[in-house]
Amino acid sequence: MTSRYVFRFQDGRADRREILGGKGANLAEMSRLGLPVPPGFTISTAACRDYYREGRQFPAGLQEEVDQALEELEGTLGRKLGAARDPLLVSVRSGAAASMPGMMDTILNLGLNPRAGEGLAQVAGDRAFALDCQRRFVQMFSDVVLSIPHKLFEEILAARRELEGVKHDRELDEEALQAVVEGFLSLVREKTGRPFPEDPREQLRLAVRAVFESWNNQRAIIYRELHGIPHDLGTAVNVQAMVFGNRGSDSGTGVLFTRNPSTGETGLYGEYLLNAQGEDVVAGIRTPRPITELAGEWPEVYAELERYAGLLEAHYRDLQDIEFTVEQGKLYILQTRAGKRTAAASIRVAVDLVGEGRISREEALQRVDPESIDRLLHPAIDPRARLEVLATGLPASPGAATGRVTLDSDAAQALAEAGEKVLLVRPETTPDDIHGIVAAQGVLTSRGGMTCHAAIVARGMGKPCVVGCEAIHFHPDGGGFRIGGEPVREGDLLSIDGSTGRVMRGEVPLVQPDLSPAFRTLLEWADAVRELGVRANADTPADAARAREFGAQGIGLCRTEHMFMAQDRLPVVQAMILAETAEERGKALDRLLPMQRGDFEGILEAMQGLPVTIRLLDPPLHEFLPDPDELETPDDKRRARALQEANPMLGHRGVRLGISHPEIYAMQARAIFEATVTLVERGIDARPEVMIPLVGLEGELASTREQVEKVAAEVMAARGVTFEYLVGTMIEVPRACLVADAIAARADFFSFGTNDLTQTTFGFSRDDAEAKFLHCYLNAGILKDNPFMVLDADGVGSLVRMAVEGGRRGRPGLKIGVCGEHGGDPASIAFFHQAGLDYVSCSPFRVPIARLAAAQATLQGREAWRAGV
Repeated sequence: MTSRYVFRFQDGRADRREILGGKGANLAEMSRLGLPVPPGFTISTAACRDYYREGRQFPAGLQEEVDQALEELEGTLGRKLGAARDPLLVSVRSGAAASMPGMMDTILNLGLNPRAGEGLAQVAGDRAFALDCQRRFVQMFSDVVLSIPHKLFEEILAARRELEGVKHDRELDEEALQAVVEGFLSLVREKTGRPFPEDPREQLRLAVRAVFESWNNQRAIIYRELHGIPHDLGTAVNVQAMVFGNRGSDSGTGVLFTRNPSTGETGLYGEYLLNAQGEDVVAGIRTPRPITELAGEWPEVYAELERYAGLLEAHYRDLQDIEFTVEQGKLYILQTRAGKRTAAASIRVAVDLVGEGRISREEALQRVDPESIDRLLHPAIDPRARLEVLATGLPASPGAATGRVTLDSDAAQALAEAGEKVLLVRPETTPDDIHGIVAAQGVLTSRGGMTCHAAIVARGMGKPCVVGCEAIHFHPDGGGFRIGGEPVREGDLLSIDGSTGRVMRGEVPLVQPDLSPAFRTLLEWADAVRELGVRANADTPADAARAREFGAQGIGLCRTEHMFMAQDRLPVVQAMILAETAEERGKALDRLLPMQRGDFEGILEAMQGLPVTIRLLDPPLHEFLPDPDELETPDDKRRARALQEANPMLGHRGVRLGISHPEIYAMQARAIFEATVTLVERGIDARPEVMIPLVGLEGELASTREQVEKVAAEVMAARGVTFEYLVGTMIEVPRACLVADAIAARADFFSFGTNDLTQTTFGFSRDDAEAKFLHCYLNAGILKDNPFMVLDADGVGSLVRMAVEGGRRGRPGLKIGVCGEHGGDPASIAFFHQAGLDYVSCSPFRVPIARLAAAQATLQGREAWRAGV
């Protein structure tokens, strides 16, 4: 079959996912491996892209190729789509190159109409089964293609269950199902003004178009934006012969993972339902059974599943997420893909696969998303806490969360945007709830299993999630629910533990997590590979100790102004600022000196043997003062008003403050060096680095360096102790980058302050930009990323490269790092590696992220070199 757009499963391979999409490529690969895959064909991503280029019309030749592929499929199976006798039915599923589970649309049982329904009933010998397939098809097709809300059909179904006195859909008899189908068809006519389409080929054409359209539905767009997936890839469409898990007690369907996607433990993990189709498992409509029970119920099928799971994991060398259906005792594999997993599982699986000899350490390092590590470094419930446990559900995604109960995703988003922490509580979630899940601290559902929509999406986002909490009973009129007999209203505080499934009343105390052995192993491998050093930004001994525990190789930024904000110091700082004479200021500085000395002694001791870069006072003095009208004396009010500035970001701050008020920097330098001497006398290896902020002129650094060196010499002479120290500068204004060679002649090191460098390069005030217009730039595509979160490589990055080259030209071997927020961003870290920096510095909790990202940057650089890029 020669084709531009359509490919039979047997014609594809796993390495053609850009054309076939992930699902289509894997179906082709499994077919090639000889697994029991129902036959079918894939409409390529190119067809979707051309569909949009042609103004949302099928491109020329596509319909003819689909018709030809369908005829070949009918010939292979000896059945015709929608025929009156033994009809062929198909599923129509999306499948982009990048996995987007649940974000686009699927239609099952396509090809049914009254005539084909009778034919299916005859060949199956079960009219109730055929009617069940028909009601599923009408509901899915109407929702996806005709845009009739899913809930309207659910209301008809629920009313019939109540009338018949049954709990589950599968308990409805033939007569009840016939009434449901008729109700569905009447609803379609009412909402559309025309009958439900009965021509199977027209159904297929409309379904393919609907899947193309689903590429740009709201939830798919949001998902792509969250995960950095390009919007121009398009989705493939997979048309596959149906197999039926709803054909009775010897049929069923399920989802399994080859390892536990929450913990990474080995062994099959998943769920199944008897007499059900695939959407029943993932939609959370029925609570499924653990896959381990299948071993006792269908030992032969379970043994086959184990064999295929092992084969697929060995073939793909990764944890697999497998969908299967059993039709009258025969097993079919419908899909495999790399399984979505928690950060903890991602790390354990990668490390275990190395231990099993399946992948290399380098591959393991590249298998783990550095950003995902952040999810392991946040609090869990304190085990000593006394908890009011209301109920227990299924532990779908680990971590703890507290929030105010919200029953609606739109409300969750609105409250979160207003600064409220919310917990999204629903019977079950659907793909339309993605914005509510994003906004919530965690998710709690009354229905669903470990592979339902809420569980999968929450795990992917690192959100705590508890599902299948059947003790929850929602009030019919809305506004709240009862859980374990206890009333809960919207706005009440609840907590969940996604690791145990517990649901608790009120707010719970949290504790810091421990790093697992696999986590430590992976980071040790990263440290052996990476070329960039990793330091931390820390302002207290506690922060420094935490940073060291996370593997920081020093402190890259200690902000002294944060120390001034303590309540016992602020009055002294304010007295220093408002002093009218040098004598008054000197007295205030004398009081601050021992406080600062104690600060520096604690941090230097916590980081003994490692460098500590201490930035001298940076912000303008008025930031330490209250509103002038709140001051007591007229003189204080006058002085405070005199300190106010029209543009403080570019005003009297940083080195400018040190030059106009040298006594302030002199006090800080003395505190640093006296703390150093005290530690040296105790045998502690203290390594201070004094950093002068906001330098743009060589003379600024020369003047302040001379002052710092003078104080150091005085302290050494007074105490009779020598010590090593460095004096360097922050590079955070464009002029410093332009004249870096001259500034480097006076500096022992450079450290990029990329927050201010971004502000001064763009001419943006960060607070104003993010609050007022930056979102417009991002939405319009003027900027790809927020430049304060991901370094602007073209603009700010060019200045960084210029400063690195100039600095090392002026002072060969100059040590250069970055201490801005970008030092913890993986994409920015890759740039800093390429630019030749020596280290990055970030918040303590970002240190493990930076360690892994730096290793990945090294490995990617080696790959590029080997490829000749």
